[in-house]
Amino acid sequence: MTVHSDSIIALAKWLKTPAGRYALSWEQDQLDHVVADLFGYYAVQVGLLQLPALRNNRMPFLFSVDEPHAIAHDAENEDAATALTASRSTLVITRFDELPFAAQSLDLLVLPHALEFADDPHQVLREVERVLIPEGHLVITGFNPVSLWGARQVLGRALDAPFLPVAGQFLHLGRLKDWLKLLGFEVNRGRFGCYAPPVRSEKWLSRFGFMERAGDRWWPVCGAVYMVSAIKRVNGLRLVGTIKKERRVAPASLPATAHSSGAKVRHSKTQMDPGES
Repeated sequence: MTVHSDSIIALAKWLKTPAGRYALSWEQDQLDHVVADLFGYYAVQVGLLQLPALRNNRMPFLFSVDEPHAIAHDAENEDAATALTASRSTLVITRFDELPFAAQSLDLLVLPHALEFADDPHQVLREVERVLIPEGHLVITGFNPVSLWGARQVLGRALDAPFLPVAGQFLHLGRLKDWLKLLGFEVNRGRFGCYAPPVRSEKWLSRFGFMERAGDRWWPVCGAVYMVSAIKRVNGLRLVGTIKKERRVAPASLPATAHSSGAKVRHSKTQMDPGES
């Protein structure tokens, strides 16, 4: 299996904490804004059904996929039930690197934290590239290791007191962009958010609310969470083989100016040789 069930459930439980709700609220706002203007027929959310990523999208066919233990856990909480209703159809899978969709069949894929809990996130991206149509859209959210939360996580692992779910392998945004570029994706949008320190109390999170505006202005790449949107680009088609050139056919009639000049010549000849008539 490429996705750890216990890790996904641990993330779902963490999202119910004050810090988790803080991050979830920011991600929901970003996703609502991004997916609202994306059009097509088929949109899919991969994992984390507590976050109804497609609720603002207007495509006619919306799906969500997740592994069975996560779906069973999600069905017990109200937020996930809302996401299941918004997606209209949920598919149970055990491998995110083997999506049950035909090649080039989806217009939009949303991966909220799916890459961070996969054994081979690069292979998951290859599968995403396979199922997306040319010019299809991909949206990814994740935790930023270059942030106060990332530093707290490194320290917490050393002290056996992690702040975030311990099994998550948080990807540096630069590394993620390199992977996307290798697979033919073009990043067209990105945002960082959640600049408050890694505190667990609702009271202290509200006190550090001013850092959201300050961080967005003064140290934007150090937000605890990021959202990236990319488009699958496909090079133009090339014709293979020789190209036969068609011979140009002369016009059936001369231009009007030619007819006019010819008439003048015949008329002048008639005047010069009247005896021939």
